[in-house]
Amino acid sequence: MSNESVEAYLARRAEEVNASLARLVPADDVPPATIHKAMRYSLLAGGKRLRPALVISAGEALGAKAEKLLPAACAVEMIHTYSLIHDDLPAMDDDDLRRGRPTCHKVFGEAVAILAGDALLTRAFEVLSSQEAAPDAERRLLLVRELSAAAGPVDALIGGQVVDLESEGKPVTAATLEYIHRAKTGALLRASVVMGGIVAGATAEQQVKLHTYGEKIGLAFQIADDVLDLTATAEQLGKTPGKDVAVGKATYPAVHGIEASRAMALKMISEACAAVQDLGKGAEILTALARFVVARVS
Repeated sequence: MSNESVEAYLARRAEEVNASLARLVPADDVPPATIHKAMRYSLLAGGKRLRPALVISAGEALGAKAEKLLPAACAVEMIHTYSLIHDDLPAMDDDDLRRGRPTCHKVFGEAVAILAGDALLTRAFEVLSSQEAAPDAERRLLLVRELSAAAGPVDALIGGQVVDLESEGKPVTAATLEYIHRAKTGALLRASVVMGGIVAGATAEQQVKLHTYGEKIGLAFQIADDVLDLTATAEQLGKTPGKDVAVGKATYPAVHGIEASRAMALKMISEACAAVQDLGKGAEILTALARFVVARVS
């Protein structure tokens, strides 16, 4: 990826994504102002914007321009932020800190936080259905289908969250743990990569490669997150560390141990890189991003 570091690449993409997000969500003085303030508070709170970066890098690997990929990238980030707002609620993970500052419900109250998440969820699909997201209706439909499937109850974000909640404080099998991680976190990461391919007009063969890559890094990312929950500080994480252990969450270190978990994450990244290696020069950033996912814990 030339002489640019992964950190510099992510910072550059995050700046572009943040500018687009600020444009795509109503200003905080637009009535009813409270809901727009809450949406923008959580959506524009920062973060590396890994999911949008994956949309952009996958599309660029196949020849699409970054500016054409931004609407899909922003839609993914809206879904991700909605899920974080709802995850942090007292009825779910009950967390006070997210992206280095108080969670949405701590600032705006539970009712407005729920509605802010709902608003971001619906806005994401409004963005994807617009002509700005893709040049033709068929691709827009494919984008909506991919993202809705990743956010839904069947082997996806909501389904993974349900099983995660039901598994708290209980012994879980390795198979259940993998399902939770592939669904709750991995599905949206995988969709990010596939959506970049859709915007770029990927062939069926290229989509299979992107799907495999996204699936592998999705699981590796969550394994790394599990390890960091035990080894990192609140400043490093931007959220409360040790929370998974405190509430008896199903995690890879709890089932497999820290070192075995690290080894599993590295294996997944190796398989992800192999899946896209023949995409040519455009795959360099995908490989670099995959390695970045586990560099935090290796």
